[in-house]
Amino acid sequence: MSHYTRIFLDGYSYYITIVTHARNPILLKNIELLRESFRQSKKQYTYTIDAIVVLPDHLHMIITPQHAAEYPKIIRAIKYHFSTHCPPQEYAHIQQSKSRTKRGLKPIWQKRFYEHTIRNEKDKKEKITYIQNNPVKHKYVTQIDDWEFVGIRT
Repeated sequence: MSHYTRIFLDGYSYYITIVTHARNPILLKNIELLRESFRQSKKQYTYTIDAIVVLPDHLHMIITPQHAAEYPKIIRAIKYHFSTHCPPQEYAHIQQSKSRTKRGLKPIWQKRFYEHTIRNEKDKKEKITYIQNNPVKHKYVTQIDDWEFVGIRT
């Protein structure tokens, strides 16, 4: 297994993708809990959400942390709050490995997350376009404006 090294550059933004375990579609059903999870993370860490889209089983966002080294901690805080408050009926039917169960993990989130350092304005615009179009790509809506779980700071 290769060793992945994340890049931490203060003053940069990061495009993040977080996916639920086994693509369980629980995020929209628990959107208020997800929002509260973000609010709780903002009590611990300083960052802005420049763009976000939430779909049933994953989310994409661009965040700009005050301290770059904290973005994995921000993700962990969001996932932790959501996991500790998510009703068991939302994930009890999801199978997971024995090793995850032994470690007391709930089958709510995939272990890792995808991250990309935004390098310039062109890169940021491309990621924002991807975020805006994601509900259309997944065929949840036919027009971008029809998806309410998207936000872009301008």
